[in-house]
Amino acid sequence: MKEWAALMSKIADVVGKRPKDLNAVLFLIGVQELGKGNRNFEKEEKQDLMHIAICKILSYSGYYELEGLDEQGWPHWKMIKKLPHFDLLEQEKLLKMHVLEYFEKEQIF
Repeated sequence: MKEWAALMSKIADVVGKRPKDLNAVLFLIGVQELGKGNRNFEKEEKQDLMHIAICKILSYSGYYELEGLDEQGWPHWKMIKKLPHFDLLEQEKLLKMHVLEYFEKEQIF
């Protein structure tokens, strides 16, 4: 997918290295959505950041809705509708499509 390769190049230009996979891009989106800048995150926080990213991008299809922020400023999402069952390839394709949409809508670059 040409759009995905172009996005990886743009991220590499900004971050200084090319993301190795979709998970790395989701982590970057999570950091962006948290809005507290880049810092060292603990393992559990990294998992939470990826969850934030997935909820954010799937909100474009109406699967999640932002409930609000907790006292530490972390966003919390509510599932609005269940995701259909996808195999791994279909799941990755859906996530990548929404990641591309995220970078376009949020005008990150």
